[in-house]
Amino acid sequence: MEPVVALDPSELARLSNMALRARVIVEGAFAGSHHNPNLGSAIEFAEHKEYAPGDEIRRIDWKLVGRQDRYYVKRYEDETEMRTLLVLDASASMAYGRQLPKLMYAGFLAAAIAYLLGRQGDPAGLMIHDRRMRRYLPPSGRGGHIRELLGTLDTLQAGGETNLAAALERVADLAQRRSLVIVLSDLLDADKRDSNNRELAAGPTALALSQLALRGHDVALFHIMDPDEIELPFDEVTQFLAMEPNDDRQVVVDANELRQSFALESAAFRARWRQSCLQAGVEYRQVTTSEPPGAVLRAFIGERRRVKL
Repeated sequence: MEPVVALDPSELARLSNMALRARVIVEGAFAGSHHNPNLGSAIEFAEHKEYAPGDEIRRIDWKLVGRQDRYYVKRYEDETEMRTLLVLDASASMAYGRQLPKLMYAGFLAAAIAYLLGRQGDPAGLMIHDRRMRRYLPPSGRGGHIRELLGTLDTLQAGGETNLAAALERVADLAQRRSLVIVLSDLLDADKRDSNNRELAAGPTALALSQLALRGHDVALFHIMDPDEIELPFDEVTQFLAMEPNDDRQVVVDANELRQSFALESAAFRARWRQSCLQAGVEYRQVTTSEPPGAVLRAFIGERRRVKL
């Protein structure tokens, strides 16, 4: 397996387009190591699929190779495509990032996953949302689909309030077949708060994630955070403003006095979501925008292979 290329996210941001960024991320981590765990071994032949690294060599149709001069593997009746839907939070809070906006980083990960799926011949789809669904590209394996998906990610702008629960409920309606649902969000203001302005662990977003898992979908949540949201980097009196639109909350504090309580609250916030996902049967992955996207992708796919194959 190829070594990880630790490409700095800010260096990645300077590449010319999303397709190139996706290729760099994928090739920097690994190339085509996915193998669909749902594939079976039925007797009835269904179709041919172009070979991709990770496919079983014993499935190659050597007679067809001789005629076409390209490698194809046989697929059978109970072998199913892995349909994947990428659900990307594009609300206003995702614009934050002193080095790299969270939305851009989440777009890198979504693009790399879609690019990899396209190489494997597995359908990938995309839902962009804030308080409503902005754009939906259903999972497809047609020619040009991944290019359209990457183009959508390349022009994405953050804005609007968050309503992740509504987006996930829409996913439940749209995803009629069992799918891999990958959610990328900072989870800020994703759920209701109690009278003390504390986020409730079992709010509507957690419930919607649980419902998707109960319907048989394989759900993974990427919790995208800027390093500033883990520990405060400021060391003087600072004014903090709410990041969501129509929210005029602001506070001026001495960051030194706030630092410890902020770090504790941030850790508790992540722990609540980790616990909620554990209870719901959802994979939780907390990621900061300072991490090389290739390494994040490699860990995600690698750990799923060890668990499921």
